[in-house]
Amino acid sequence: MAVDKLWVAIPAGGSGSRMGLATPKQYLPLAGKTVLERSLAPFLDSRFAGMAVALAADDQLGRDIISGLPGTVVLAAGGAERCDSVANALNVLTEQGASDSDWVLVHDAARPCLPSADLNTLIEKLDGQPVGGLLAVPVRDTLKSSHDGEYADTTVDRRQLWQALTPQMFRLGLLKNALRHCEVSGLAVTDEASAIEQLGHKPKLIAASPVNLKITWPADIALAEKLLELLQ
Repeated sequence: MAVDKLWVAIPAGGSGSRMGLATPKQYLPLAGKTVLERSLAPFLDSRFAGMAVALAADDQLGRDIISGLPGTVVLAAGGAERCDSVANALNVLTEQGASDSDWVLVHDAARPCLPSADLNTLIEKLDGQPVGGLLAVPVRDTLKSSHDGEYADTTVDRRQLWQALTPQMFRLGLLKNALRHCEVSGLAVTDEASAIEQLGHKPKLIAASPVNLKITWPADIALAEKLLELLQ
């Protein structure tokens, strides 16, 4: 019986507008490389059959980075939204030989501190699962709800809340169908698990380390440098 392969999709078409910088956050320098290179690094090994990185049409810097990587890393067209970029990357992986029953791991282009132990745990715990799941951490802090963004209206019960991280790992065919369903239905989803949930499935939560930081604010770069030192 054929073994299900592992593939990787990286949506990297964002502008990083919240950083307030001219350079997209995935190309900021981080410990001698760019954030994107650090985010791709955990997937550049023989476990993964191939990787599709979705870039904006005018992103020459991203193309230069990809050109220096192994031939199993290919380009996909970036879309207007993250889900569009992921869908395009999945289509490219299918063209590269990925089957619907194979696994695809979707990872943020600006998440450069993924611990290898968490990646290994995700793959191991989802082996044999029909749907898939995601790395996540239980919410630790007290949460407040505010309708006007200035005053707290109420405290949110955090006991059942988890913060979604990446990679998120699903059967490729199922994820393609879920994203297509959301597109046709006009549903805005911000991660792959949300799309899977729209089809009535329950992605498995894999407890992960909070060091798996997503670069969002300028101060995150300095924090990421310290985290990378700890992970070495």
